[in-house]
Amino acid sequence: MSYDAIVIGAGISGGATAYYLRKAGAKTLLLERGEPASGGTGKSAAIIRQSYSTPLLVRLARASITILENARAELGKDAGFVQDGYCFVVSADMLEGAKKNVAMQKSLGIANEWSDGPGFPQHLPEINPHGIAGIVYEPHGGYADPVQATEAFVSAFEQLGGEFRGRNPARRLLRQGDRITGVELDSGNVNAAHVVNAAGPWAKPLAASAGLDLPLRSVREQDTVWQVPAGRVVPRTSISLAVDACYYRPLGQGRFIIGRGFPKEYFDVDPYNYKTTPDDDFIRDVQARVERRFPTFAGMKLLDAYAALYDVTPDWYPFVGLRAGVGGYADFSGGSGHGFKIGPAIGRELAEWLLKGTVADDFRQLSHDRIAANALFVQSFGGNRG
Repeated sequence: MSYDAIVIGAGISGGATAYYLRKAGAKTLLLERGEPASGGTGKSAAIIRQSYSTPLLVRLARASITILENARAELGKDAGFVQDGYCFVVSADMLEGAKKNVAMQKSLGIANEWSDGPGFPQHLPEINPHGIAGIVYEPHGGYADPVQATEAFVSAFEQLGGEFRGRNPARRLLRQGDRITGVELDSGNVNAAHVVNAAGPWAKPLAASAGLDLPLRSVREQDTVWQVPAGRVVPRTSISLAVDACYYRPLGQGRFIIGRGFPKEYFDVDPYNYKTTPDDDFIRDVQARVERRFPTFAGMKLLDAYAALYDVTPDWYPFVGLRAGVGGYADFSGGSGHGFKIGPAIGRELAEWLLKGTVADDFRQLSHDRIAANALFVQSFGGNRG
C-alpha cells in the first residue's frame, strides 16, 4: 500500500502534522506505538507562553495559541485551552535579557506587560518577593490539556479521511539509495512519497535504522501534582519562576502540576527502559522551593508524581523539515520543553513545506542541516515541559 505521507508518532507534533497534511489533500497514514499522546506529550504540563528569546519561537508560539483558541471551530473539538495568563518571574542576572526579549516580543505584536520587582499581585497573590527582579505577564498565555488537544487533532484527521493506526510501531525506515521510501511494520512494508519522523525520544533509533544521524538526547523529566489546602488564595496563571527554577501549572480547585525548570541537571536515559517513578529527593526539593516562594502553599498534599522524557537537540530547538542528501524524509523531533506550545504551528508549516515546497526563511533554519552549517540557535530562557 502506498501513501502520499506517513507520519510516525501521534503526539502533538505528529497529530498536528498529519491533520494539516490530510487537510491539504494528502493521503496520509499516522502511526503510533501506543495511543495518541501516550508518550511525552501526555505527560506535558502544556503551559502556553510566548516568552522566548528568538522571533521564530515567538512567532510559532503565537500561531499555536491562535490554533488552540479556534480548536473547536477548526478541529470540531475543544483543546482544553484555559487562557488565564502566564507569568515569567526573573532574577537579577536575567533582568537585562528579559527586558530585551519583552521589547522584541512587543515589536512582533505580542501583548505582554512588564513589572520591575514583584508586581502583578492580582496574578501572583502572597508571593515572597525575595530575589525577584522583574515579572512578565502575558494575558494570552495559560495552559491546555495535552491529551485532549492531541486527540482533537487525531480525531479531525480521521474525520477528513486520514488513516490512524494505534499500537502499531514503526520497526524501521525503508531506504533506497538517497531516498526514504516508506516504513516497515509488523504487518509488512508501506510506502510513501514523504515520511515524517515525529517519534519523539524514539526518533533517534528510528532515523538510525536508515543510516540517518540524529543528534538527539533522551533525558528524564519529573513532575509533581499537589493539592493546596482549601480556602487558600492561590495563583490562577501558569508561572515560570526562573528565580527558583520552577514552573507551576494550575489544574483547578487548588491543584497544581509543579516541576523544576532550567537551570538543572539533565540525565540521559534509554527511552525504552527508564525509571518512570519519581525520586524522593526531587519531591522534597520541589516542595521546599514552592513553600518558600508561596507561603500560602504550606501544608500542600502530594497527589501524584511521575517521570517522562524530553527529546533534546544540541541547541534545544527542534529539528524540523527536509534535510540535504536524503529525499522523502522529514524530521520533527527535539521539542524538549517547547514542543507542546509550538507543535501545532510547526505541523501546519511543515505540511506546506512538504506538499508545496514553500517554506519561510526563518522556519527553514530548523532543519537538521543547521548542524553541518554550524548554525545552531542560542538556547532560549527556560526549560519547562511543553
